[in-house]
Parts: sequence; C-alpha cells; structure tokens
Amino acid sequence: MRVLVVVPTYNEASGIETVLRRIREELPHGHVLVVDDNSPDGTAALVDAVSSSDDHVTLLRRATKAGLGSAYLTGFAAGLDRGFDVLVEMDADLSHDPAALPALVSATMHGADVAIGSRYVAGGSIPDWTRRRAFLSRWGNRYAALALGLAVNDSTSGYRAYRADALRRLDLDHVRAYGYGFQVEMTYRLVRQGGRVVEIPVAFVDRQAGESKMSLPIVLEAFALVTGWGVRDVLTGRRRRTPPATGVSGSP
Repeated sequence: MRVLVVVPTYNEASGIETVLRRIREELPHGHVLVVDDNSPDGTAALVDAVSSSDDHVTLLRRATKAGLGSAYLTGFAAGLDRGFDVLVEMDADLSHDPAALPALVSATMHGADVAIGSRYVAGGSIPDWTRRRAFLSRWGNRYAALALGLAVNDSTSGYRAYRADALRRLDLDHVRAYGYGFQVEMTYRLVRQGGRVVEIPVAFVDRQAGESKMSLPIVLEAFALVTGWGVRDVLTGRRRRTPPATGVSGSP
C-alpha cells in the first residue's frame, strides 16, 4: 500500500528536518507531503533542501496561513489525486512520535477506516502535561463523545491514518471546522457513515520544537460546532441512527 504522511507547517524551522528524517526512518517506502502556510522563518526552504535529495519528500506551498484543517484537506486532496492508499496526518513538532507510524499504517491495512493515535486508551499517555492542559483535553474528548454519541476515547487526536477509500466517501468539500474541531468533525463524519475506528495507544508529549498554535478562539470554535451538531442530531432524530464506531480499544 502506498502511504503519504501529510505534515502541515507554520514556523517549524527548528524541528522540521528532524521530523522528516524520523518519518523516513520509520516508513522507508512512505512519502511525505509538507503543506507550508508561507512560514516567515524559512521552514519551506529547509523542506526544499531535503526534497532535493529525497524524492519521497514533497513541499506544497500555500500563500497564507489558512488553518490546520484546511492544510490537511489540501494534503488529502493532493494525496488522493496521486493515488495513495493510506493518508496519515501528524504534527511537525515531535509531539507525535514517528515510532508509532508503522502501527497506525498497519491498522488501516487490517481493516480500519481510520487508526487514531490515542492518548486515552490503555498504554496511551500524556507525559509532562500541565494539569490544566490535561483537564481541557480530557474534558473536550468526553464532551464530544457525549454530545455526538461517539464511542471514541480520543476524537481530538491529530495523529491518525486514514484509508483513502474512507476519505473518498466523506464529503470533504463540506467540512466546516478548520482548527481544533477538525479532528472531531472528521471522526464524527466517518462514524456516521459506519466507518471502523481503531485507537492505537501513543505517548503524546509536549512539543519539542517551535511554538504552540493553540488559542482560545480555536477551542471555542470546536465547542460551538460540537454543540451545534449534537443539538441538531437530537432535534432531527439523526442521533439515534448514528452507528457506533467499531474496533475501538479501551473504554470511554
């Protein structure tokens, strides 16, 4: 199966070369697409230098900073057009350990429509997180599970692998969330279509390079969208017809 790892970047010059090297070590036959939102710190130039000697690494430049979800959708579209079978999304800051890539990809090869790198199943962890950050993350996931009827422990995780045919079944042109809520929306859409979700335990560490892009407006956007979808599903009766995710390890 042909695998493409999509890595969105904005001001990730301090760690991008290490990330690319680690990805290529873990997936020697995989490809990497870096979607850079016109980083002023020279991230794109570093990726260009790597791609000049490694034809498995490609750079896609965008003119402006348009959001995490938009970057992934752009990368997915490019990957689907190029005929990749599995599309992986991961951060460029080493908070997502590339050592988990083989397990995520393997899960999709064995029937998962999406394999999520999960912090909240047995074996997963969030070492060195502050209490505030851990509380917000756990609360956000539990709220999403309750509001949307998702039997998924970590629907906000941005470390995951999709089967290409599962992405094609989703209506990606109408995905609304572009920040923190993007991962929840993608999980929600896939589960509603009866997609199979598998959660793979991962250790999610604090970013080792660059600066966090998380902000209060991004969190509020996610909360508003999840609440709106949940209320709509209850009022229209769609909630009762939403099939549960299958193949999920761990318990909510």
